[in-house]
Parts: sequence; structure tokens; C-alpha cells
Amino acid sequence: MSDVKKVVLAYSGGLDTSVILKWLQDTYQCEVVTFTADLGQGEELEPARAKALKFGIKPENIFIEDLREEFVRDFVFPMFRCNALYEGEYLLGTSIARPLIAKRLVEIARSTGAEAISHGATGKGNDQVRFELGAYALMPNVKVIAPWREWDLLSREKLLAYAEANGIPVEMKHKTGGAPYSMDANLLHISYEGRHLEDPKNEAEESMWRWTVSPEAAPDAPEYVELEFERGDVVAINGERLSPAAVLTRLNELGGKHGVGRLDLVENRFVGMKSRGCYETPGGTILLKAHRGIESITLDREVAHLKDDLMPRYASLVYNGFWWAPERVALQTLIDHTQAKVNGWVKVKLYKGSVVVVARDSKDTLFDQTIATFDDDGGAYNQADAGGFIKLNALRLRIAENARHKRGA
Repeated sequence: MSDVKKVVLAYSGGLDTSVILKWLQDTYQCEVVTFTADLGQGEELEPARAKALKFGIKPENIFIEDLREEFVRDFVFPMFRCNALYEGEYLLGTSIARPLIAKRLVEIARSTGAEAISHGATGKGNDQVRFELGAYALMPNVKVIAPWREWDLLSREKLLAYAEANGIPVEMKHKTGGAPYSMDANLLHISYEGRHLEDPKNEAEESMWRWTVSPEAAPDAPEYVELEFERGDVVAINGERLSPAAVLTRLNELGGKHGVGRLDLVENRFVGMKSRGCYETPGGTILLKAHRGIESITLDREVAHLKDDLMPRYASLVYNGFWWAPERVALQTLIDHTQAKVNGWVKVKLYKGSVVVVARDSKDTLFDQTIATFDDDGGAYNQADAGGFIKLNALRLRIAENARHKRGA
């Protein structure tokens, strides 16, 4: 007999978590609380309630919450203030959603008196680490039930067979038969894994992509978009002030229309293996480019370079599940401090998969045209000063070379 009396399950209503719900009831014989988060995945969530009710979940134990604004405001935007990229390419669309889900799992566990949480992440993936590090950071004594590390349903086909045997409906079967892609979606991105993508020699099917047109099929005319920033966050698009979630929604629409934001990546997982996935992050791709554009005229040179030095560390912390760790919080404090003067507007051009910054301005700009000009600057900059600067920086190089000659090297 299990000592778990009540568990909060991160429940999407899809194949994996529907099987887990039934499995928890049968294996642990405990009361299950379901938590379904609307992070902008673009799917109707009420069917998850109907499915939970079908399996005997009490109405008061079904939590379906719209977290889109909190997700963008408190997680996506802070991450983009850092310009975070994992391994130089990945915009961390899956990673950044996990700390919010972990936070709500723990909060619901406390409010309902549950001593355990459960999730559908596999024992091969990063999400198990992200969910559980977040949960332990916020509720140190919580018990975690990770079915993929306990059961023998270790393939999509076995899950489908279990679902069929237990009357669990399965949607989104792949049109060619067999198990669907393993997919994750939120307001920042959508990812695809599994099936023939497991072999990195295979090109992704064009029919797989959902949010973006192919760059070849994008409009033949470019589109110009103006983004207004306040303290490092976008607050308006083309003059219209929008909420954080509405900003990302609009940028997704614009980027998707122009084929922006596709990525085919082999990444290094936290658990030690390489994994191939495909991603669509149209709005995030625009946001990153525009944010670097406004920082280029508002950040001090050494502050900007320091941020670039710290960015890979920050990105790794997010990727590896350490959002709630003190070092990420400390880095965030520094990053947010740098954003006080990151205000102004940036104009980008969207064209057949590309995003190009074409103009920018700010009341806090550090760009001084009277100094930077190639025309007569009226004495604003004394070009002769550069000679002394060069000689001082060359001194150690000259000393080293003279020493080499003295040694006869």
C-alpha cells in the first residue's frame, strides 16, 4: 500500500498524461488532482476537464488555469532581457515553461493537502529535471512520482495499446499511422520530436510545421514592423500598446506569415545524450533580434559585453532547470539592472524567413552622431588621441617580441 494519499498531476489531457492518470489510480490507489495550464498552446482545454471527470476526478480537484500573461511577463520577458540562447541557437521555448508549471503544481499541492506531484516527462529527457528541481526548490519535502521511471510502457505503441485497453481516447494520430510526434507548445514556441526526426539524416516533413509557412512560400514583399521597448520589454507594436501575452501573440502571427523562426537542432541534453528536435519560435526570433537592436544604442559597451559573457551561463541555467536557483536569481537581478535605460523603438524587416533590424532610436541613446560621423566633426573627436591608445596596447606585444629576439628564438 502506497503512503501517497493525494497527488497533483500535470495533466494535458493528451495520450501520456491520460495514461498516467489511470496508472496513478491503479498503481498508487490515491486521490488525483489534475492541473492543466493554458500557456498559449492554442488547444481547447475544456476537453481535459471532461476526460478527468470521466476517470472519476472530483470537480473540485480539477484545475484549469489561464497562465499566458504570467508566463510571458514573469518568465519569457525576463529571459529575453538576457538575450538567452542555448548552444547558440535554441530559444528555450520548452525550458522556460517548466518553472511556472512546477510553481503551480506546488501551490496546488499545498492548497489541496497533497503530498506528491506527478508529471509525464520521460526518464531520458530534460523536463523531468526541470519539473523536479523546481518542485524541490519550492517544496523541499514533496514526493515526486515520475511514471516513465517506474512503469514498463516505454514506447508510444505500448502507450496506445494501454490507452485502448482502458478506454482512453487518443487524438492527433499521425496521418500515416502509428504514434504522433512528441510535441510541446506554448505561446513562445512549438517543438517536434520522435518518429523519423530521431534520425538526424532525415529532413523534417514540410507538412509537420504548424505555425510558419516555408520561407519559399512567404510573401514576396517584405513587411516592416516597429516595436517599442520600455526597460527591455516590448510594450507596443506599430504604435499599439499591448499586454505581454498579446505582444508575443502578434509577433507569432507576423513571424509565421513570413516564415520566421524555424529551427532544426541536435542539442546536448542535461542527462548526457544528444537529441534532435525541430522548433518554431517566430515571435521569439523577432523579439531577440529587436531587443539586441535597442540594446545596441542604449547599453554601455562593457555592460553589453558583460551581458554577452554571462548569457551562455544564464541560458544553461534555464535549460537545465535551475530557474529557481539563487545563481539564476542573482544573474536576473544584474540583467534587470542593465535594462533601466533600454527604452525606445526598433524597426525590423521581415522577409522570407529573415529578420533584419533596419532602424532604431531612443531618448536614452548613447549613439553620438557628432562623434561617429565620417564628415568634419568640428573637433568633437581628436583622431590623434588614437595613436597613444594604440601604443599603450601594443607595449606588451612589442616587449614580448623583443624578448624573443634576445633569446635568439
